[in-house]
Amino acid sequence: MLKNLLSLLNEPEPEPLGEEDSKLALAVLLVRVGRSDDDYADVEKQRTDHILARRFGLSPEQAEALRLEAESIEGEVADNVSFTRTLKRAVPIEERVGLIEALWEIVLSDEQRDYTEDGYLRLVCRLLGVNDRDSALARRRVARKFK
Repeated sequence: MLKNLLSLLNEPEPEPLGEEDSKLALAVLLVRVGRSDDDYADVEKQRTDHILARRFGLSPEQAEALRLEAESIEGEVADNVSFTRTLKRAVPIEERVGLIEALWEIVLSDEQRDYTEDGYLRLVCRLLGVNDRDSALARRRVARKFK
């Protein structure tokens, strides 16, 4: 799966991702936003596991294994543009706001919003074709969960 995902991301015009590669790609994106402030806290890892389990119907062990795999390859996926372009093709527009909500869950889970996380999330939103308004509404929905 890893080789397949990395080769797809390195193609000039990547093909749509299969189901397993889509799961891994989302996991990598969740890890990347968690690491974007150079403080990848345990609460962000736990939240990532929870999101993956909820979104894909995984057991806690399966979700943790997926996150660990994503952590191991996140640094190899250097190009945000190609990476998000591939995700954009894999995820229908109506589901992308759900991805943004998941990313906001990671950002807000440690109760420390950081400008680097906010900046990275703005970039991802733009690259995924999600506008600022929809991102702000997603952030508010997620913030209500943490109160």
